[in-house]
Amino acid sequence: MSKTVARSGVLIGAAAAAFAAACAPSPAVPPAFRLAQQYFAANNAAARSGPEAQQEFFRRTQHPDFTDRSCDLGGTTVELDPAMSTLRPDPGYAPDGLPPRGEVWVVGVEVTTRTAGTVTGHQIGSQHLVVLDGRLHGFAPCPSG
Repeated sequence: MSKTVARSGVLIGAAAAAFAAACAPSPAVPPAFRLAQQYFAANNAAARSGPEAQQEFFRRTQHPDFTDRSCDLGGTTVELDPAMSTLRPDPGYAPDGLPPRGEVWVVGVEVTTRTAGTVTGHQIGSQHLVVLDGRLHGFAPCPSG
């Protein structure tokens, strides 16, 4: 067998393996991933629309077991930039010892707060989200101070 024929066989084999790997089904994306992307996009759209729109967003998306734990943010808006690659289940999450109903997830986020259009805070943190009855719920932020 000539060296050219042997090299051709190796190249064809490598190309076939690469093609097969590219055609292999990718791992399934959990529904929570898509719902979280939508949640953060809607949150940031509400923040751009102003404090009242964002307060309504937080009211509408607050986990139903924790509706008594939302805060009035006044004139502040909260932009959340998630690192979606960090999204993972967090079944042990239990604020104040009360585990929320549903499938609990956590994701790393970069948080930017604004008041009257001026940045008033910037930090890295985590955001818990819960899939319950096919909807994604969050936990409205409450500034500490």
